[in-house]
Amino acid sequence: MTKVPTATSRASAATSTPQVDRSVLIRAIELQNQGHIAPAEQLLLHYLTHAPTDAVAIYSLAVIWLRMPSPAPALDLLERAVKAGTDFAPIWFAHATVLVKVGRREDALRSYQRAIDLKPDYADAMINSGVLLRDLQQHVAALTRFQQVLALQPDNVLALSNAATLMTEFKRGEDAVALLQRLVQLAPEHDYALGMLCHEQLQGCDWQGFEALSQRVIDGVRAGQRSSKSLGLMALSDSAEDHQRCARLFAQQRYPVAAAPLWTGERYRHDRIRVAYVSPDLREHPVGHLMAGIFERHDQTRFETTGLSLGVEDGSRLRERMTRAFDHFVDARQMTALQIATLLREREIDIVVDLAGYTADSRSEIFTWRPAPVQVNFLGYPGTMGLSCMDYILADRHVIPPEHWRFYDEQVVYLPDAYLPPASNLQIAEATPSRADCGLPPTGVVFCSFNHDYKILPAVFAVWMRLLLQVPGSVLWLMSRSERSQRNLRASAQAAGIDPDRLVFAQRVPRVEDHLARYRVADLFLDTHPYNAHSTAADALLAGLPVLTCSGQSFPSRVAGSLLHAAGLPELVTHTVAEYEQLALALARDPARLAALKTRLAERQRDSALFDVDAFTRHLETAYIAMWRQSQLGGARDALSAPAVAA
Repeated sequence: MTKVPTATSRASAATSTPQVDRSVLIRAIELQNQGHIAPAEQLLLHYLTHAPTDAVAIYSLAVIWLRMPSPAPALDLLERAVKAGTDFAPIWFAHATVLVKVGRREDALRSYQRAIDLKPDYADAMINSGVLLRDLQQHVAALTRFQQVLALQPDNVLALSNAATLMTEFKRGEDAVALLQRLVQLAPEHDYALGMLCHEQLQGCDWQGFEALSQRVIDGVRAGQRSSKSLGLMALSDSAEDHQRCARLFAQQRYPVAAAPLWTGERYRHDRIRVAYVSPDLREHPVGHLMAGIFERHDQTRFETTGLSLGVEDGSRLRERMTRAFDHFVDARQMTALQIATLLREREIDIVVDLAGYTADSRSEIFTWRPAPVQVNFLGYPGTMGLSCMDYILADRHVIPPEHWRFYDEQVVYLPDAYLPPASNLQIAEATPSRADCGLPPTGVVFCSFNHDYKILPAVFAVWMRLLLQVPGSVLWLMSRSERSQRNLRASAQAAGIDPDRLVFAQRVPRVEDHLARYRVADLFLDTHPYNAHSTAADALLAGLPVLTCSGQSFPSRVAGSLLHAAGLPELVTHTVAEYEQLALALARDPARLAALKTRLAERQRDSALFDVDAFTRHLETAYIAMWRQSQLGGARDALSAPAVAA
């Protein structure tokens, strides 16, 4: 979050040019501060005819003009003072603000720096430049800015919030929690502060006060407060209605739909349907692994594809595959949202697919400009975006059953099997590591859960501990991301009466092929709830490991169930935590039953829809064609019935 230029004070007006009547300027500023904008604007224009380089007057008028739809008038006005070499720091602050609006971000950084040089304690300029540095992927420099503000103003809530966000990105969880606790203490209703604190504590498996804090977050969302971002809420609430409410609150604040859309109903006449995929994850990333085969298999006689990459160029084999797969590939990291949207419109894209939603490094504002006739939410974000400009969400009948349609602002379009694409060309290493190689004991049941730490909630962990108590010699194999979370999980195990050494933490391996081979060593994958394993569950099934899940009442709590139905193992989908615990115990005590499940899973891999990337691509294309045809009719998206799209 940034600060916007605000009206100056009467005292500041006293620094203006002495040759003209300063009372006019003072009166204009008084009117501006009282909210009487039109008369203030007229007085400022009159004053500037007599004092055309007066910095205070220029700044005050620029603040008014910054509210205009077009930034051009404010920029032209501010350039007058900048070219004159003004030493009035707010001018440079406002200049930088408008430069950001027009996409001149490097120039904006220089103007922010000039404002800070003139006024070393200019906290607003430091905060805005920090936000801009973060947008430019200069995270270390951005954190330095926020820390400079906190050195001057320890209670600055914007600096605390932004610094905490960067601490989470640097995986400095304890520092992030300390900043967020301070933020919540100072401003408990600050946007998303409670949710950020709860989520970061979950990242470290720190469950002190979890029940009370998570309930405050959920109650806040239900009361219409911005107590959490929508992705963070998904780990706390198993309610599609809660998720929709939260997404709408986030969208209304962050992504207002543009008043002047770029696409205004034109009908394109192309030989092929033009589809663009927008994502920060066209690289070594789960989304990249799931989509690479789709990109490669698109029917080039019917579709012309464009990849718009918002993320880093990681030099990976996967990145190289994707750059070759598209007809056009654009590295859009340095482009503004409007520039990207304009590019999509200029290329007459028929269907634009957002593969990120509200996840890291996404750019949802692109879609608010309505650059294409059809805009689709797919894969990267498991829920509604709450945006009226998103037309469709691709799903399957399990993740979004018909009774949940009302909780999605997009029109639900079903793929016939699982909505999650099969990862293609993802090979599992032939050599299976030994138990000793994996740090596991030579005998005993291996319960596995390689989900992210933040998905592990106390109630599910308590189930896991009861299973260890009732299955002698068993161990729980986890993929913890930090020493902090490992320490807290071991402490929680000990508090439950379990030897902490029965928790085994898998180490990272360089190759994904070797990571997948490890699943063969485990006996049963225990899913998390209410945020299931998604690509992780698909990986386990691909490697032949049965997954036990608890399917709930929201998209993220139903993904593993969707995969199990597609894999032909619906009996591993439970619907209450008690049923989940009972079945896990029964399977752990019946090695023959577990072995039979593994055999069935291996046999199903030859004909299961879950592993057929060619069929998935054709189903996806069928969905695109139906969307495109509806757009050609010029009708409402609702004319496309949700269950109608299939093979």
